[in-house]
Amino acid sequence: MSALQIHNTANRRKESFEPLQPDHVRLYVCGPTVYDHPHVGNARPVVVFDSFVRLLRRLYPKVTYVRNITDIEDKIIDRAAARGISIAEVTAETIKAFHDDVAALNALSPDHEPRATDYVTGMIAMTETLLAKGNAYEAEGHVLFDTASMADYGAFARRSSDELIAGARVEVAPYKRNPTDFVLWKPSDESQPGWDSPWGKGRPGWHLECSVMSEALLGETFDIHGGGVDLVFPHHQNEIAQSTCAHDGALFAKYWMHNGHVTVGGEKMSKSLGNFLTVHELLKEQPGEAIRLSLLSAHYRQPLDFTREAVGEARRILDRWYRAAGKVPAADELPEAVLAALCDDMNTPRAITEMHRLADAAMAGDGRAAAELRSSGEMLGVLCQDAGLWFQGDEDADGPSADEIEQLIARRAAARRQKDFATSDRIRDELADQGIVLEDAAGGTTWRRGG
Repeated sequence: MSALQIHNTANRRKESFEPLQPDHVRLYVCGPTVYDHPHVGNARPVVVFDSFVRLLRRLYPKVTYVRNITDIEDKIIDRAAARGISIAEVTAETIKAFHDDVAALNALSPDHEPRATDYVTGMIAMTETLLAKGNAYEAEGHVLFDTASMADYGAFARRSSDELIAGARVEVAPYKRNPTDFVLWKPSDESQPGWDSPWGKGRPGWHLECSVMSEALLGETFDIHGGGVDLVFPHHQNEIAQSTCAHDGALFAKYWMHNGHVTVGGEKMSKSLGNFLTVHELLKEQPGEAIRLSLLSAHYRQPLDFTREAVGEARRILDRWYRAAGKVPAADELPEAVLAALCDDMNTPRAITEMHRLADAAMAGDGRAAAELRSSGEMLGVLCQDAGLWFQGDEDADGPSADEIEQLIARRAAARRQKDFATSDRIRDELADQGIVLEDAAGGTTWRRGG
C-alpha cells in the first residue's frame, strides 16, 4: 500500500505522515465565519479537506475530523446591525446556507462542528493561564497576547519583524506594547454580545477560538491542522503562540496543510474585492459534483483560477465518466495508481488523469475499469449517484417530467422517420428551452437536464 506523504507548512517540505497514535488520526480545519453565503474560494478548503479525510479513512482505522464554526466575530455583529436583525438570526440563516451548499458539493459532515459561542468558558480559562504565565497583559479593558514574550514568534509564518507588522492586519492601538500583539479578549458595549469575565463583559478574539476548540475536542497536541493559505499569518501563527505558551511549549499540531487561493483573473477571490461568486448562485447553473471536480482539478497547494467555463468542462468530464461507469458498482479497493497519486500529497490532477484512463478502458468494455472508476470517483466525492439521476435529474426538478420528456422524444423519433424535420427540430428546441438536452446516438436518443 502507498505510504501517505504530505507537504508540511511547518517546515516547508513534503514528508511521510506518521500519526501520533498509529490507529487514530486527529484533524482540525478552520471553518466559516457565518455572516454571509460562502463563495467559491470559501468552498475550496471544504472540498479539499473532505477529500483528504475520505483518504485518511481508507488508510487508518479511526479519524476524528473537526471543522469549527465561528459564530461570534465583528463581521457578524456588523452584518446584523446593517440588516437590522439579531446576531442569532444572521448566524442561524448563514449556518443553514453553509450546510446546504457544502452538502450539494458532496462534503460529508465532520465528526465535530463546534461553535465558538459554546466554548467561551474555555477561552476565558486559557486567557487567565496566559496572563499567569506572563504571555499576556491587560490594557484598557482588553487582554492582549504579548508577542515579545515568545522567543520564536513569527517563525512558523517565516516573516521578519517588519513583515509581521506589515501583515498583521490588526487594529493599531496606543495601549499595545508591540504592534503585533493581538487580542485575546475585548470589551463589549451594551449593543454587542458579551460574556462575564474577570476583565468585565466582553468577547473572545478570533484567534483564541480555534486554540480552545481544537484542544477541547482533539487534545493539547494533535496530528493535522488545515486551512487556507491566507490563514498562515496571522491566524495560525497566533494559534500556535497561544497554545504552545499556555501548555509550556507543548507541540500544538504536528503537521500543517494549507490550500492555495481561488483566483479570478489572477486576483484572490474575496468579498472585499467584490470578484466573488457564491456557491448558492453557481448551483443554479451547474450540479455540485461539477463544481467540486473543478475545485480538485488543480493541486490543492496551488492557486486555482476559477471560471464558469472550467466548471462546464468538469461537467462534461463527469458526463463521460458516468457513461463509462454505467450501473457497475464501485470496486472494494482503489486502483493502485489512483491511491498512489492521492497518497503523494493529495495529487488530485494525477488521480484525475488516471481516472480518464480508466474511463477509456471502461468504454472499451472493461468491467473492472468501470468499477475502479466508480471507486476512484467516490474517493474524490464524485460519481456518487445513479447515472440516470445524474443525467435526468430529480423528478421534483423544474420542467417536464421524465414521462413527458420520453413522450416528446418518441414523437420526435416518429417525425424523423417520416422526414418531418421541422417538427423534429421544433420538439428539440422546445425541450432545450426548458433545459432538456437531447443527445442522438446509434443506440437512440438520450436526454439530460441542464446545459
